[in-house]
Amino acid sequence: MTTLARLGGMLEALAARQRLRQLQPREGLDFASNDYLGLADSEALREAAQSALARGVSLGAGGSRLLRGNHPEHQALEFEAAAFFGTEAALYMGGGFQSNQAIFSTLPAAGDLILHDELIHASAHEGMRLGRAETRGFAHNDIEDAKQVLSTWRAEGNGGQIWIAVESVYSMEGDIAPLADLAALARNESAILIVDEAHATGVFGPQGQGLAHGLDAEILTLHTCGKALGVSGGLICGATVIIDTLINKARPFIFATAPTPLNAALVRASLRQMQNQPTLVSGASNRMMHAHSEAKRLCGLDGFESQILPVIVGPDGATMARAKELQSQGFDIRGIRPPTVPKGTSRLRVSITGNVTHADITSLFKAISQQQAEAA
Repeated sequence: MTTLARLGGMLEALAARQRLRQLQPREGLDFASNDYLGLADSEALREAAQSALARGVSLGAGGSRLLRGNHPEHQALEFEAAAFFGTEAALYMGGGFQSNQAIFSTLPAAGDLILHDELIHASAHEGMRLGRAETRGFAHNDIEDAKQVLSTWRAEGNGGQIWIAVESVYSMEGDIAPLADLAALARNESAILIVDEAHATGVFGPQGQGLAHGLDAEILTLHTCGKALGVSGGLICGATVIIDTLINKARPFIFATAPTPLNAALVRASLRQMQNQPTLVSGASNRMMHAHSEAKRLCGLDGFESQILPVIVGPDGATMARAKELQSQGFDIRGIRPPTVPKGTSRLRVSITGNVTHADITSLFKAISQQQAEAA
C-alpha cells in the first residue's frame, strides 16, 4: 500500500466513525469561538490597527526576537502585561500552543516532576513530551488525588523540583480548577504552580486579570491573546529569572520568527480596553450568568461554572447531527468528539462570546430544548 493510499484509508476510517474533521465557514450567531469580549472584530481594535500603522509599526517582524525581530512594541507589551497581570516580567510568543511547548520543554529539569491535571491542554502534553522531567497526572480537579500522586512519587525516593500544571478554566469542560487548594499544595511542597489562564483571561478576576491573580504561591501564568483579547499570541508571565531562562533556553522562542509588531500593538490595545472599559468584563459575566440561567430554565441543564457550557450528547454521530441542525437554524455551534474529549462524551460546546445578545442566548437554549424533546 502506498503512503497516499494509507492516508486515504485513515481518513475514510475517521469518516465512518463520524470523526472526520473538516474546515467550516463562519456563519450564523457566534456560539463557537473564544472571542469572549467581542474584541476580535471590534471598532476599538480597528482603530488601534490604523493608529499603529500611521505611526509606522511594522507589519512583519523579519526574524526571531534574538536576531532583528525584537521591536519596541514587543517590549512595551511585555512591560505593560507584567504590570497588568502582577508579575515581575512577561514574554510575548506567537501562540498559546507554542508558549506551553516552551514552558514544559524548557523549565522542568531531569529529576523533576510535572504533576498535571489529566485534562490539561494538548499543548502542555506536547511540551512535556519534549522535556526531560517525569510527568504524572491526577484526576481532574481532584486535589486529594494530586496529593496522593505526589506522595507516591516522594515515597519512591524522588526529590526533584515539583511543577504543578493546571488550567484555570478548562476549555472543554468549562469548569474551574481549585486554585486556592492547589496554591496551598504548591506552598507546602515548595512547588511552582503553572496556570494556563487561556479561558479565564478577560472573563474572570478584577479587570479580567484571571483566576490566578493574587494567589499566594510561586506562580507562572499563561495568558493567550487569541481568545478574549481578540488578537493572537501568548503572554507568559512570571519571575524575571524564569522569563530570562525561556529567552536563553526555549527552542520554540529562540528559533521562531517573532510575532508581528502590529499584533503586539493590538494586544496592548486590548489590555487598555479591559482596564478602561469595565463593561467589557462585566458584560461577559452578565452573558455568562444569563446562559447558566436559561440552560437550567429551558433545558434542565445545571452545574456550569464559566462561559463554556458543554452539552453532553454522547454518541459521535448524534452529536454532529445536532450541531448541524443548530447550524441550519442560524447558530454557529460545533460538535466536539474524541480524542479531544473522552470517549462517550461527545458534546455541543456552547461558548458564550461577546458577539451574541441575551436574546440570542435564550433562542439557542430554546432550540436545544426542542432537540431534547425530539430525542426523548
